[in-house]
Amino acid sequence: MPDGSKKPVSDRLLKILACPVCKASVEIWPLSKSDSGLKCSKCNRIYPIRDGIPLMLESEVLSGENKTEK
Repeated sequence: MPDGSKKPVSDRLLKILACPVCKASVEIWPLSKSDSGLKCSKCNRIYPIRDGIPLMLESEVLSGENKTEK
């Protein structure tokens, strides 16, 4: 993270995580000043990170392919 803040997910964990839908790699994606998510490099789905735990479930998707707005 460029501002020197602690990463929400370790590099080691980030290397093994994959999008549960399309199996592509994910990257840390800023959602706000204090929150981050994991964005899929292929389908652009964004999964939230809550209390340091990535919620990699289709039902938790914040935005991306096939996401309908409520």
